[in-house]
Amino acid sequence: MTGPDLRRGPNEALGAAGPTPTHRRMPTIDDVAKLAGVSRGTVSRVLNGGHYVSPGALAAVQRAVRDSGYMVNASARSLVTKRSNAVAFVLSEPQERLFTDPNFSVLLPACTQALAAEGLSLILMVAADEEERNRVLRYVHSRHVDGVLLVSTHGGDPVFGALQRSQIPAVACGRPLDHEVTIPFVSADDREGGRQMTRYLRERGHQHIAIIGGPQDTAGGYDRLQGYRDILGRRALKRLTVCTPDFGYEAGKRAMRELIGANPDIDAVFAASDLLASGALTTLRRSGRRVPDDVAVGGFDDSSIAATSDPPLTTIRQPLEQVAKEMVEVLLALIRHEPASSRVLPTQLVVRSSA
Repeated sequence: MTGPDLRRGPNEALGAAGPTPTHRRMPTIDDVAKLAGVSRGTVSRVLNGGHYVSPGALAAVQRAVRDSGYMVNASARSLVTKRSNAVAFVLSEPQERLFTDPNFSVLLPACTQALAAEGLSLILMVAADEEERNRVLRYVHSRHVDGVLLVSTHGGDPVFGALQRSQIPAVACGRPLDHEVTIPFVSADDREGGRQMTRYLRERGHQHIAIIGGPQDTAGGYDRLQGYRDILGRRALKRLTVCTPDFGYEAGKRAMRELIGANPDIDAVFAASDLLASGALTTLRRSGRRVPDDVAVGGFDDSSIAATSDPPLTTIRQPLEQVAKEMVEVLLALIRHEPASSRVLPTQLVVRSSA
């Protein structure tokens, strides 16, 4: 009986498939510098933004990083740059709204994509009540993020003042009521959108145009109602106006019941969101009223539900993907200490079967 062949490795002698693999050493910044033929400091400057580096050296370092497989240590880099390379997306609504409001399903991925193109990550945070707001502010104040995107804010929100005091860059989606001067924002032109829909309904010959307005502590709810009043003037009667606590489907159903109960001669209604309009359609159908023959219905957003409603909704399109992209642009400018200002984007009337 012969023993194991001692000329082989121990694992082979025991019947293993092959020799134990050796772990390749990860390349270091010194390896990149040697491969690129530049100093370690030049590599460091390239990795931290490429400032004060000649085009030739920049190209050499980038090629060396690619060829060597060098990976930047994000934690070490953040200690040098004082940047987390992350941005908070703070939603001032209950968490379930993420799944029921189609606008958020556009804003969230569009912001994520725009940030990813700049090498930044997005962190979703919900701040619908005091406890959640405090948790968000503790996280933000600890500098875990470089800036904040504020979404669906309400007037009087204490987050505004807290961010200003801590000098953390922040941009709002929609006009932040009472903070328009101090917090930059990107929004659709809500007031003009309200005018567009109301003008269209009036030009179609409707005499008794009601409105389901959104929450009046939001810019969208307030400005769309003002646009309606701009067009109708004295004909914008109080009994033809119902404002809701949110922009949701159930709120639209309740508001429509209230309107037709007090105003059986209504022949058109402008709802301040597509979800509100969808709820209004359900109530009108259950009351035996035909849309648009008896009552025309207009919405706002041109969200995913507008084209699939029964009947499809005439609505106001707000360019949410563009809003998201420009929010990120403004926030990045603030983070880089560059000039930045608020932006208001145009809306568009989209005519379908409901009006």
